[in-house]
Amino acid sequence: MSQSTAVIVLAAGEGKRFRQIAGPDKDKLLADCTGRDGAVRSVIEQVLVNLPASLAKRVLVTTEARPQAMRMAQAYGCDVVSIESTGMGDSIAAGVAACPGADGWLIVLGDMPFILPSSIERVLAAMADDAVSVPVLGGEFGHPVGFGRSFGAQLQALTGDRGARPLFAQGRVVEVAVDDPGVLWDIDVPEALVFKSPSP
Repeated sequence: MSQSTAVIVLAAGEGKRFRQIAGPDKDKLLADCTGRDGAVRSVIEQVLVNLPASLAKRVLVTTEARPQAMRMAQAYGCDVVSIESTGMGDSIAAGVAACPGADGWLIVLGDMPFILPSSIERVLAAMADDAVSVPVLGGEFGHPVGFGRSFGAQLQALTGDRGARPLFAQGRVVEVAVDDPGVLWDIDVPEALVFKSPSP
């Protein structure tokens, strides 16, 4: 299904917790972090690098305050959608509206640089028109989340800070079991830039 699936990378959030600790001018998406492949890149570049090559339709949703993230996204083949809001619901709606003809949408968070490409592939493989496909680790839902074609109107109707989690109740949820702590690991604070595998 991935050939006609669009990936929506959400990169409009302000990252307030990160700025409170690192400084008001520090953007977490541009912070250096060492990927699970050992290479040092910015957080947003790690996210873009991890996207499977099969995902040709790529959209990054961000604000005018992030010109560097916009340039980075374009270098990785993304269309850029600029919005004024920093709300997750507004971001998802704008991203889906930019590619309404897709067969489905994979929602990727711009501050989750440690997700294994294989986990993304597995979520993609589980996508279906009437389903939500979500990675699960230790009973906890993670990211990215795939939404089938039947969710288009509901995704475009999202507003404000509310994400798409309420839509899980409106369709079939396909849980994709993964052994990948990256699906739960977001960069909220500077110390989260260093990935540590959980002890067995």
